[in-house]
Amino acid sequence: MAVIHYDADERLLSGRRIAVIGYGAQGHAHALNLRDSGHDVRVGLYAGSPSWVRAEAAGLRVLDVAAAAAEADVLAMLIPDERMPGVYAEAIAPHLAAGKALVFAHGFAVQYGQVKAPADVDVVLAAPMGQGNAVRQVFTAGGGMPCLVAVHQDATGQAMELAKAYAKGLGAARAGILETTFREETETDLFAEQAVLVGGVNHLIKAAFETLVAAGYQPEVAYFCSLHELKAVIDLLQRQGFVGQRRLISNTAEYGADLAGPRIIGEPTRQAMREVLAEIRDGRFARDWIAESQQGCPTLEAERKAEEGHMIEQVGKPLRAMMPWLSG
Repeated sequence: MAVIHYDADERLLSGRRIAVIGYGAQGHAHALNLRDSGHDVRVGLYAGSPSWVRAEAAGLRVLDVAAAAAEADVLAMLIPDERMPGVYAEAIAPHLAAGKALVFAHGFAVQYGQVKAPADVDVVLAAPMGQGNAVRQVFTAGGGMPCLVAVHQDATGQAMELAKAYAKGLGAARAGILETTFREETETDLFAEQAVLVGGVNHLIKAAFETLVAAGYQPEVAYFCSLHELKAVIDLLQRQGFVGQRRLISNTAEYGADLAGPRIIGEPTRQAMREVLAEIRDGRFARDWIAESQQGCPTLEAERKAEEGHMIEQVGKPLRAMMPWLSG
């Protein structure tokens, strides 16, 4: 079972200068939550970044990445995985010194050797279990998002305590700070994205939509049934779990799901999941993605264009426009 903490000693961050590198979804949440928790925060961005003005408007001090790294004691690396090695080598590594700390919100760059810190620097993980906007919204409402913490390199003997203090600064102690490892966080996160959260769900939705349309049903009705209604079900699952969901859906839906679910997600799907996990664990996926990103992401761009042209998107755009509250 996981070791869960509901408090941490934030004094480990007191007097330490924190640089949040990046101001995207996670970056803005980390910077603002840590600032509002009373810590000394600055943001590191590349010159001309569209986020520069947004960060300054939020009352944060903004510097270029190298300058932020030079003056900071704790550097939170919150930029995309594919940009991490270049930014680290060019602007971060030259400014590391004994006793400094690197914080990651996802373990990919460390787990697959894209970032290798000097031996006298702490390397820790603080990975909130939610998207950045939710991390910020829950914090400002007085709550906290659960957070995973881990240590890759403990140069000071206090790396885990530092990770927990950082997580508490994000508000996570209000919900729970869970100990893990870089490997566990990286592999489970990649697997969930590929098998369920994006890869699995998106392809399941499109397959259901295509099946209904091919059978002669109106695309608009197929869209609502296959995609739009999913949010209500996921919200229910998140709040109530599987048992709670069963209590709150119709008997017809429950009975039909019990019969059809194992047929849709049968042994071939489970075998495919095992293969996906094996490719993540042995590094094949990481090697493929690193090579893809180094080539300018041609496969990714082709898939994006194909997705834009899919009927479910052509049907969905005008339907979403009928529901302006969805953009809020």
